[in-house]
Amino acid sequence: MVSGYDIDSIDRSEVLRYLGYAGQPITTELDARIDDVVSRCIRIGRARGIWRIFDVAGAGTKDDGTPFVSLAGTSLELPGRSMEEHMAGAVAVGVMAVTVGMGVERELRRLSLTDYVEQVIFDAAATTLVERAADACEADVIADAAGRGLFCNGRFSPGYGDMPLEVQPVLLTLDAPRRLGITLSSTLLMTPTKSVTAVMGVFRDPHRSSHPNCADCLCHDFCTIRTSGRTCRG
Repeated sequence: MVSGYDIDSIDRSEVLRYLGYAGQPITTELDARIDDVVSRCIRIGRARGIWRIFDVAGAGTKDDGTPFVSLAGTSLELPGRSMEEHMAGAVAVGVMAVTVGMGVERELRRLSLTDYVEQVIFDAAATTLVERAADACEADVIADAAGRGLFCNGRFSPGYGDMPLEVQPVLLTLDAPRRLGITLSSTLLMTPTKSVTAVMGVFRDPHRSSHPNCADCLCHDFCTIRTSGRTCRG
């Protein structure tokens, strides 16, 4: 399923974090410039996501000793110790991909040729925006799982831990190239560059390590479960 996400604000402190801010003074001029660039990024961005939940077919170990989790109905295998730990006890896996679109990509390229400072700020804002889109898509997966009486842990993306980028092509078999416009380079990097793929474990019982409370949950603003008087923890 494809969803569009209406994101009208992002966390300015996250933008500053991606800029490497560590408490140093910011001039009034730069402060205003950051606000202007962030607003422009939000206007240009088109946040969309796609996801699907696959049953776990089994787990095993490759000839080289690498553990893996395989998913039913797909050629996707999730290799590595990180996936072995993240998916321990999972009965299914949510697979997701999100992007904020080619408009953001074009603006990044334009600024790289015309205004380096704004390009750096816009890049930080776009990274924050796509992570916000990932929060929204994660909320969709959680709600889908909750409708089945199941529970999720948090998302985990290729390139973290020992989960290799080599799983990217299969993660994108969700039809992301056609439906979201995400393509892969020969080095397995995505275009638009402000795109995210991730997987989430789906369990029969609430998972101890994720979404500990509603107030601090990154998915809070996009949650559709709370309106029913329930939470994703049961």
